[in-house]
Amino acid sequence: MMGVSDRHYRRWMRVLAPSARLYTEMLTEQAVRFGARDRLLAFSPAEHPLALQLGGASPSGLAEAARLGEAAGYDEINFNLGCPSARVRAGRFGACLMQELPLALACLKAMREAVQVTVSLKCRLGVDEQPREALTELVAGARAVGVRHIIVHARKAWLKGVSPKENRTLPPLDYAAVYALKRQFADCVIVLNGGLASRNAVRSARASVDGVMLGRAAQTDNWLMRQLHEERMEDAPAAGAAPAVSESRAAAAAAFLPYMEAELKRGTRLFAMSRHLLGLYHAHAGARRWRRGVMAAATLAELRTLIDEMRGHEMAAAERAAQPQLLSA
Repeated sequence: MMGVSDRHYRRWMRVLAPSARLYTEMLTEQAVRFGARDRLLAFSPAEHPLALQLGGASPSGLAEAARLGEAAGYDEINFNLGCPSARVRAGRFGACLMQELPLALACLKAMREAVQVTVSLKCRLGVDEQPREALTELVAGARAVGVRHIIVHARKAWLKGVSPKENRTLPPLDYAAVYALKRQFADCVIVLNGGLASRNAVRSARASVDGVMLGRAAQTDNWLMRQLHEERMEDAPAAGAAPAVSESRAAAAAAFLPYMEAELKRGTRLFAMSRHLLGLYHAHAGARRWRRGVMAAATLAELRTLIDEMRGHEMAAAERAAQPQLLSA
């Protein structure tokens, strides 16, 4: 998510979901090759597994950017064919490149041949009036060049008269189309993206595809990531892993403080990091108090005080919830 999934956001997500695969913002291949590479590609080892998402329309340029990403230590290189913004479209990449299948596949082929790590594709169901067969042709072509990890946003990208924000809700989602794609390409890893905003929605989707990707839902409701992580860990003992230990929202925020303190010493602005915590109490008691407090916190000490206050509210709420049970007992 451009403007959202920077290294601070990813580090916060890692606190909430230790095993989730994280993705960078989409970076253009030209920015990676000719820009401030050390800053653009910087990440913490704690962010692994981590994918570098690239945009572009030059096979050779994308191949070079993919090599640079692999050398920087990324676990996956993702090619974005899903972004519908006018700015991206003007650069002839993102979703509009789905309308140029030979070029899109040439880019994928060049990236696949350039690196040893996983190369993945993120796309839409199609663009504007494209028939459903366009998606099938794209996935078949990707598979033919060795790319078998496909992330599909389950709606078309409408580039005619629809804004990028509207493209998050229009046209309607079509999960069935992605499920059908998985049945058709059983040997590919098919990941569903788009509109997944609850544990029930994720649980339902995982029965039909190999994985799910959350974007705006994870930004809006941070705690959903912790809930999904804990559900995933419930199945882990069969694989020999220890189950997750639940904690409070305030405890999770406190666990992020050491990272913030270290970044402040490096010159990072507090709000560049704390803004990513705004969705921690989404639809939960104290949500407004939390958002206002985070927005107003000018120092780490003020943020720490806010976290302590929220911890106290959580403990009091837990005691009130337990009281009827104690009386009954």
